[in-house]
Amino acid sequence: MSWKDQRRRFGQQFANFLDIPKDVLLDLPKIIMVGNFQVIIENHKGILEYTDTLVRINTSIGEYAITGTDLSLRSILPDEISVEGKIDDIKIGA
Repeated sequence: MSWKDQRRRFGQQFANFLDIPKDVLLDLPKIIMVGNFQVIIENHKGILEYTDTLVRINTSIGEYAITGTDLSLRSILPDEISVEGKIDDIKIGA
């Protein structure tokens, strides 16, 4: 088991013990989807690609690829990105 895996496992156990949300303690991304027209991703690491049919976002666990039509970045904050449009698919670890 690698050091990164051990650290993540310890963090999960620690979060469970203290009853702290894992996304906060482990810097994991959190996705909120509103219907098929808005996606909010918290704890991102930046935008990799942006077109009106594809938005690729980097996170601590890999890349998220959002595909659809008329996609636009509604807001970009240091810890949150909001994508709007007709969302067809979200791939995690793409």
